[in-house]
Amino acid sequence: MHAVILSIGDELVLGQTVDTNSAFLSAELATLGIGTLYHQTVADDQLAIATAIRQASSSAQLVLISGGLGPTDDDLTRQALAEAMGVDLVRDEASIEAIKAMFDRIGRPMSKRNEIQAMHPRSSQMISNDCGTAPGICAELNGAVIYVAPGVPHELFAMFEKSILPQLQQYKASRHVILTAKVNTFGLGESHVAQKLEGLTDRDRNPLVGTTVSEGIVAVRVRSEFADRATTQQQLDRTIEQVQQRLGAAVFGREDETIQQSLVEMLRQRGMKVATAESCTGGLLGEMITQVSGSSDVYIGGWVTYSNEMKEALGVAAALIERHGVVSQPVVESMASCAALRCGADAALAITGVAGPQGGSVDKPVGTVWVGLAYRNAGEQAEYKTESLLLKLTGNRRAIRDRAAKSAVQMLRLRLRGEPNRRIVIRQAHV
Repeated sequence: MHAVILSIGDELVLGQTVDTNSAFLSAELATLGIGTLYHQTVADDQLAIATAIRQASSSAQLVLISGGLGPTDDDLTRQALAEAMGVDLVRDEASIEAIKAMFDRIGRPMSKRNEIQAMHPRSSQMISNDCGTAPGICAELNGAVIYVAPGVPHELFAMFEKSILPQLQQYKASRHVILTAKVNTFGLGESHVAQKLEGLTDRDRNPLVGTTVSEGIVAVRVRSEFADRATTQQQLDRTIEQVQQRLGAAVFGREDETIQQSLVEMLRQRGMKVATAESCTGGLLGEMITQVSGSSDVYIGGWVTYSNEMKEALGVAAALIERHGVVSQPVVESMASCAALRCGADAALAITGVAGPQGGSVDKPVGTVWVGLAYRNAGEQAEYKTESLLLKLTGNRRAIRDRAAKSAVQMLRLRLRGEPNRRIVIRQAHV
């Protein structure tokens, strides 16, 4: 069984609101073994919505629609559904009473406009809404079952769980089990990940493997679909193991785990403390680490040494800056070692670079970033070892700063794993 999900609203089409409803519905359907063929976002236009409904009902056995059930002139989903079905709208008296009762509970009179919410296409059924004024609708067209729910997320979630989900259980005998997983990587571009996964990403393969990119993170998504749960899980686990073996140290976590969460856990397991010294990232690296709950166990603190004077106050020699420039290997390694010495950390990360859009030169264009690391074994009093990595990043200022901070996190992760940092060249994720 397959489904199509339609999201209705000008605010979605214009990008003013992020469509979280489709993601929720797709995930819920997957747990039921129902695959989603596509999502479609449609503006508040009756003809466009009716056309989308006809196409969806001809493409899949299940259509889920959210949005356009309000009382205003631009709420046109019920009218469009009636048009697609070739029927008129009829009034549901029970829904009128339910809407009135909702307004009574909040101590407000019901507007005449709200009566439209009790209208539905002839031969369809209304779905009660315990969280708002807009009832849902259940209908059939071209052999497909259609559910229409409000676009307000908490109303949609409640209606799906209470009224739609139980009805979908009837398709249990005809569905497969679908399980999904996500493996997160950083440091390799999407094309390099695809090259390493060659053969696993064939489109006719089951489990199906694909990649997506967001803010430098290349996520490998695995979808396993078989007739029974045991086989589905077994094949999913086997494919995940293959993905991790092929991508090695570039893998930092699963599902929603962030790269900084991975680092904090690695430091905690080793009983190590880390500090930071940042120039072009302006504290972003420290902020990223402290996003992790419990990061106080491993993060001592840091310095934002944006000016030359602040770098010198940290301990970087003025002569070193004069000789090599602030965006250089000697300066970033000095920043890291000075930060580690000042607070006695087991490791310190440093960043200096040109984030742009101004400030670049022929020798050091915008996107030139040095990342430095000073480290020693936990609890040792030995001298710090240092290493550094030159990055040539592209994108706007926000993207360069974000990639630089994540690259620093990855640099320490690789060191803790005993992996040479140049074994994984930190590249742009879209390459």
